[in-house]
Amino acid sequence: MTVDWKIGVEIETMAPRGRSRRDLAEVVAERVGGRVRRFFLAQSEPSLVPGRPVFENLTLGFAVERPVANGGPKVLVARFVDDLTLQDDCDRSAPPKPGWWRVVGDDPRWLRLCARHGDATLDLPEAISRFAAVVGTRPEAGPGGMWKITDDAGASILIAAPLPGERERPCEIVTAPLERDHAAGLEALLEPARELGFTAPIEGAVHLHFDAAPFRDARALARLLELYDRHRDVLRAQHNKRCRRLGPTEPKVLDAVRDPAFSTLAWEDARERLLALEPSKYVDLNIRNLVYDVGYKHTIEVRVLPTWLHAEPIVAAMGTFEALLRYALSDAPVDGYSPR
Repeated sequence: MTVDWKIGVEIETMAPRGRSRRDLAEVVAERVGGRVRRFFLAQSEPSLVPGRPVFENLTLGFAVERPVANGGPKVLVARFVDDLTLQDDCDRSAPPKPGWWRVVGDDPRWLRLCARHGDATLDLPEAISRFAAVVGTRPEAGPGGMWKITDDAGASILIAAPLPGERERPCEIVTAPLERDHAAGLEALLEPARELGFTAPIEGAVHLHFDAAPFRDARALARLLELYDRHRDVLRAQHNKRCRRLGPTEPKVLDAVRDPAFSTLAWEDARERLLALEPSKYVDLNIRNLVYDVGYKHTIEVRVLPTWLHAEPIVAAMGTFEALLRYALSDAPVDGYSPR
């Protein structure tokens, strides 16, 4: 199947016990003649602490970058990162592995500063020492290998601690945007994953990020959301029922785009209307990156596919959803669409 759209792919996988996402990154880097760069990945997770609904996390990710012939900037091949929704395959009682840790806090602004001023290539406490210097303090040692950073008045800013319960095993493979030869690009990452014994997680999924540039158009976006809502049962038929954070398009969003006046709006006016609704990311068809104009990920995200460890079914799903997007961009009647 030929796919003609720029698409980034996220494939949730699980390393076998004794392996980690770093192992896969290193094998891919060796095969493409690249290098592995360790970095901080920001994530959020629900909190059980009263008064703190969300904990912000920085976990260790591994980017494979390849040099270019003319000595220009390195080219990103893929990133290999944690995904906090992948829980059921991991033994939560397993002891932390040396060199694996995370940073936790309740204010994403502090975590972003730590990611900018800290050094993910180092181990604790050196990795967070430069950030501590920014706020005028030093990391304070705590029990169990924990390190805490407070401000000069003693208020807690963040905590770094060993990574618990096999959290080195979850591995979301995040491709660079694929513009051509989608199957070959995917197999270059999935073949070594299979050889190392990586598997599909119990809650695993594949996410497709379609370049959203054509949908900076109120009418096209309204048609897309309407088409997906009408054919949701068919388009999500293969989804993993154990997958977390899915759902239909929110009624408040559907009501907005179904207003006949919405399709007549200029894009910025339509975007402002949707911004006021604060659309959720955790739906089958995620338009949040488009609405919030996220520059590094200006996409429409399909979130309803299971984990596949071969390129063929992923490319087939790309074709199905590309057809949906192209129909939404056309002038054909909405009633005439049929998912293939």
